[in-house]
Amino acid sequence: MRAEAFKRHSEVIGEATSSPKERMSTMMNRKDFLKTGLAAGAFLGSSAYIAAAASGDQNQAASAEQDLEKYRFHPLHRFSNDELVTEREQQGRPHEGKVLAAIQPHSDDIPIFAGGLVAKLIREGYKGYLIRTTNDDSAGRGSTRAESILNDERDTEEVAKILGLEKVYNLNYRNHNIDEVNIKEITARFVFLIRMLKIDTIITYDPWAPYDNNPDHYITGRAVEAAYTGRWDYPEQLDAVEPHSVSERYYFTRRGPQYINRIVEITSHVDTKVRANMANVTQGPGGNSGSLLRRRLAEKGLKLPVLGDDDQTADFNYIKHIMLDLDSENLRLTPSDRKVGEPFGLEWAERYYYRGPIRSSLDEYIAKNAVRI
Repeated sequence: MRAEAFKRHSEVIGEATSSPKERMSTMMNRKDFLKTGLAAGAFLGSSAYIAAAASGDQNQAASAEQDLEKYRFHPLHRFSNDELVTEREQQGRPHEGKVLAAIQPHSDDIPIFAGGLVAKLIREGYKGYLIRTTNDDSAGRGSTRAESILNDERDTEEVAKILGLEKVYNLNYRNHNIDEVNIKEITARFVFLIRMLKIDTIITYDPWAPYDNNPDHYITGRAVEAAYTGRWDYPEQLDAVEPHSVSERYYFTRRGPQYINRIVEITSHVDTKVRANMANVTQGPGGNSGSLLRRRLAEKGLKLPVLGDDDQTADFNYIKHIMLDLDSENLRLTPSDRKVGEPFGLEWAERYYYRGPIRSSLDEYIAKNAVRI
């Protein structure tokens, strides 16, 4: 299937070039294809494509392939060189005993971008913690800065409760000013928390995402990345905690050319994600935005049926159908969760750049090639 996909791509870019300039163009296009081509294998094996092929409907199958092309080369999607993985929901508690940290600069980041993944992993056996690096003193509702800080702190606690997380740790750096802090200080605090809580998995912003104008996002991500430490780093901590290393990281992505190598199914957890965003009433695109819109429309003698007849329904449906879907790119700067899942046969999904343990081939090599002496 990959060979056929490559053949189709070669036909598009023109295999039979003759001039050096044309050959160079072809090589550059092949490089782009290698970054995205593995996604073709994932999609062409998806339920959407298989169903079309099995039915014998060539038009439908061709349409599915065209949808893939649009997805692969869409400016909002850039796949990494890693093989694209679709992480589906699992039954039972396969992750029992593992610990995650959902790390956000602001009270609304995890609910907006990773609420589905966090809820999924908690359901599958993880114990989890929520870490917020700023105090949100410059964002959200409140008649004073202190009132805004308190409101955001209350929202964060409620978000953690809804997502099933054990505890919130607030590092309380100034909002939108975290770049004035020495990053080694932030990293050291993360290292201590990783060791104390024995964190295995981290969910946070991609530290190397381009075109992010908020220092709180990329400084938090880079401090987390730097906390991927060796056994003897920050030795003064070892009188209180034992060495511990993170084994996997999920970096959530926003609008722009960011690497993606994992599509996570959140269909069974999207309603939990909605409720977590409803808890963020102080800031963010969720909260009570639906009921406020419902009232504004009523004042003009208008009504959106999707918002229902009461405030709670309006807030819930606004977040699920407008914030996470219809107007997602405007409100969240990221594609619709429904649209993300669609090419892979998933009703709702989130996308990530995943970095996990690299499997060693040495044991397998030894088993096959070792001889007795």
